[in-house]
Amino acid sequence: MTIEFTSLEKKLTGVVSAAARELGMPCYLVGGFIRDRLLQRPSKDMDIVCIGDGITLAQAVAQRLGGGTEVTVFRNFGTAHLGYRQQETVFNIEFVGARKESYRIDSRKPEVSPASLEEDLDRRDFTINSLAVSLNEADAGILIDRFRGLDDLEKRLIRTPGDPGITFSDDPLRMMRAARFSSQLDFKVAPETLTAIQQEASRIMIISTERISDEFNKILLSPRPSIGLDILYKTEILKIIFPQLTDLAGVEMMEGKGHKDNFYHTLQVLDNISRHTDDLWLRWAALLHDIGKPATKKYETGHGWTFHGHDALGGKMVPRIFSRFKLPQHEAMRFVRKLVELHLRPISLSKEDITDSAMRRLLFDAGNDIEALMTLCEADITSKNEIKVKRYLRNFELVRQRLKEVEAKDRIRNWQPPVSGEMIMETFHIPPGRLVGDLKTAIREAILDGVIGNNYEEAYTFMIQKGVEMNLSPIK
Repeated sequence: MTIEFTSLEKKLTGVVSAAARELGMPCYLVGGFIRDRLLQRPSKDMDIVCIGDGITLAQAVAQRLGGGTEVTVFRNFGTAHLGYRQQETVFNIEFVGARKESYRIDSRKPEVSPASLEEDLDRRDFTINSLAVSLNEADAGILIDRFRGLDDLEKRLIRTPGDPGITFSDDPLRMMRAARFSSQLDFKVAPETLTAIQQEASRIMIISTERISDEFNKILLSPRPSIGLDILYKTEILKIIFPQLTDLAGVEMMEGKGHKDNFYHTLQVLDNISRHTDDLWLRWAALLHDIGKPATKKYETGHGWTFHGHDALGGKMVPRIFSRFKLPQHEAMRFVRKLVELHLRPISLSKEDITDSAMRRLLFDAGNDIEALMTLCEADITSKNEIKVKRYLRNFELVRQRLKEVEAKDRIRNWQPPVSGEMIMETFHIPPGRLVGDLKTAIREAILDGVIGNNYEEAYTFMIQKGVEMNLSPIK
């Protein structure tokens, strides 16, 4: 079987083949690029395995490509990276010498030694990633399939080339990769592979936080993140790496009344929002929007289950979770925290008479993140009752329309006070302090409540009146 390449891919593989031939190194295109091409998925990442020194081959390829093509060398790993740009297309090519690995039970760092292509393919994670294409003159383009990877692509199956227990014990991150590929490709994990993940789950604790976060984010960015997260949950890996999320699972009954399973509700919200955005941090907001519910859950006789304050508590939990996963602690974290804290506000507005004051306050608090917040809130509608869902969505459209109208009239989004603190101090000849803050707050609240317009003239007049009430005398 052969694989068809585009003209650019033919150019790059041709250059690699010529350089390897000159060096006397047999070489092969392996792994994910072949898998994605057979699945008709776009890919701009190539992995080249050679029988020899991958760094030397990468440098020879870069010299042939010219045009300032640079090689990044990772000598500790015996690998090299080459980035090649043609107009708007960028190809990333990784080079490595064929190798075999052996592991001690107490370490995730393998002992590496040179190997044949067959031995190199033996050590790979899954059969669908163990395919190779020869770039050698004698059999160029021929597909090598040692482990029935083509059959597994056809069956849409994630399976390890060898004993799955050994595969996952050697590199426990492969367990998360199985969940990730299942989410990305909509493949099933083979039963024996899933059982091995359950048995080896505790091994995930030897993996660095950075590698775990990287795989977790790739699951969140997949078309249906719920597939991968459900695998992590059922194999108990999620309980180890993210216990706050698994705390959402389960239904408790009191007096015949139960609440929904907030874990699977969260997965549905995440899938819903993933149909509308590829923004990683908006997907994180969907994942964490109800994270405060377990700690706020309470049963009220005659009413049922409540989760009062879960939005505020969830917001407070966001920085700790971001710290645990070593995620960005500044803009991204603040964005996720804001959406978690505000996610109930538009929902409440869709259930009651909408006042301009409520609209102004939501615009003031959300700022430029109002669209992201509305996208999250719409994804949060997970009722099985289609009539109820349609009614909620219609109400949200009314909220969106009123937000546009109020913003056009009052310009509250990312609001800046029409009267500054400096002007207050100058007008009343007072130093910085509580009085200045009180006046600024009074002006802001008057604007948000619609008592005065969002303009200098009305704000200045209100400031003078309020200042006199506070026994301040404006300078004439």
